[in-house]
Amino acid sequence: MNQGINVVGLYVDDQDEALEFYVGKLGFRVHTDVRNGNYRWLTVQHPDQPAFQLGLFAPGPPVHDEATAQTLRAMVAKGAMPPLVLAVADCRASYTALKEKGVEFTQEPVDRYGSVDAGFRDPAGNGWKMIQAPENGH
Repeated sequence: MNQGINVVGLYVDDQDEALEFYVGKLGFRVHTDVRNGNYRWLTVQHPDQPAFQLGLFAPGPPVHDEATAQTLRAMVAKGAMPPLVLAVADCRASYTALKEKGVEFTQEPVDRYGSVDAGFRDPAGNGWKMIQAPENGH
């Protein structure tokens, strides 16, 4: 029986740098960090969503050959992958706090359709939207 989505993965070029970003700057926690030879299964989770893991995966063997891995790293670096969304209670306050931690934003907070959103990227180039829901909840 299907019990829902447990892990969603991102491609990152440097797993240690990604770990520092997601744990040190965004406040995620390490869920799993194991190795099998050169392969590393690294997942983090948001403290308020313990059943959901975000995989920080490096393109390469055993999943990809080097040419494919290079293509994937280039696509991520260009911001070509689908954006992720981080829900926040107060976009402007979160923007200020994350900026103080060194997160580089691609878009300052903007009022849009009753909500407030801002944009940033992780060190690999994965795009994030940080969104504060409208006050009426829709």
